[in-house]
Amino acid sequence: MELFIRDYRECDPDKCTARKLLDRGVAKKILKDRKLGEDGIYLNPLAEKAISPEDKELAETGGIRALDCTWPEADEKIPQYENGRALPYLVAVNPVNYGNPLQLTTAEALAAALFILDEEDQAKELLSNFRWGEHFFEMNEKPLNDYREAENSAEIVELQKEYME
Repeated sequence: MELFIRDYRECDPDKCTARKLLDRGVAKKILKDRKLGEDGIYLNPLAEKAISPEDKELAETGGIRALDCTWPEADEKIPQYENGRALPYLVAVNPVNYGNPLQLTTAEALAAALFILDEEDQAKELLSNFRWGEHFFEMNEKPLNDYREAENSAEIVELQKEYME
């Protein structure tokens, strides 16, 4: 699956997973004059729908898009599109937010989306670019596998309630 990132260049370049993915050619850059949500799946933490296996065809035809910006400014920068999808409850393993739920880096978010869409090999290859990448799958093994087996967004939302408790 093709991966796309709009990088606002707001984070520390030494810690920015989005920049590393762009520099290594793992993802393509979305230029500022292009709409983020015109094709594929648009990862959006404010979306009403959760990403689920039912989104696979949409992602296969148009890719997965992510926005890399700081959280305090996200509300202003994240547009709402019909194809926006939120990630379900997962725990970050990146060095900045280790152990914090829902504080994933762009790389973790893209890898989680790929895994849920049954692209496990691509997800693992993506996170192999980071020392801590394999640990993401170890820490989130059960929820990722459950989310991947769900049929739709509603089922994902119900599953995540169990993990949030």
